[in-house]
Amino acid sequence: MTGLLLYARSRALPATLAALVGTTAFAVWAATRLDAYLDPDRRVPVVALAPLLAAAVIGSSLYTASDELDRTAVRPWWPRRLVQLGALTALAAALLPLAVLGHPEVFGPPAVIRNTLGCTGVTAAAAVLIGARLSWLPAFGYVTAVYLASAGARGRAVTVWAWPMQPGAQVGAWAAALVAFVLGAALYAVRGARPEGPRG
Repeated sequence: MTGLLLYARSRALPATLAALVGTTAFAVWAATRLDAYLDPDRRVPVVALAPLLAAAVIGSSLYTASDELDRTAVRPWWPRRLVQLGALTALAAALLPLAVLGHPEVFGPPAVIRNTLGCTGVTAAAAVLIGARLSWLPAFGYVTAVYLASAGARGRAVTVWAWPMQPGAQVGAWAAALVAFVLGAALYAVRGARPEGPRG
């Protein structure tokens, strides 16, 4: 039990949990301000940005101040990393849909869950490649670019490359988000976050 508490503190998990709850509260508040009951399409900013914020929060918890200890530990660290990432992603996927209840076939809970998985996968992969502190940056850049570029886009490929802006039932969007999550989670579980200098 002491080992789990030390692990949670070293990854700032209490603060991460609090930030996920705060992100959900903000998403619920933002959704009520959009009058989405008039038009479900008004939920797109919440469906796209709330999972992005949650992924950034999760990404910050992937930092470790003791990567040398992790590499020399007797027991492998990949199961702990995978459980941590999976549990935080599951919590975010359970909380964020509270902001968009109703209209599941358009921009409702399925779209939020899909975007949470996809954004978290991109963030986890980025933590391995560029470090946990900046792990939010590639997902932020991608979702922002897609948000700006996909408005008038047409064709079957749009459901794949513009997955953050798609309605909940799009098969191509789900496939892209699930691939991003599986690859990002596997890469993070095996490699861990890129070592960084001490926090200032």
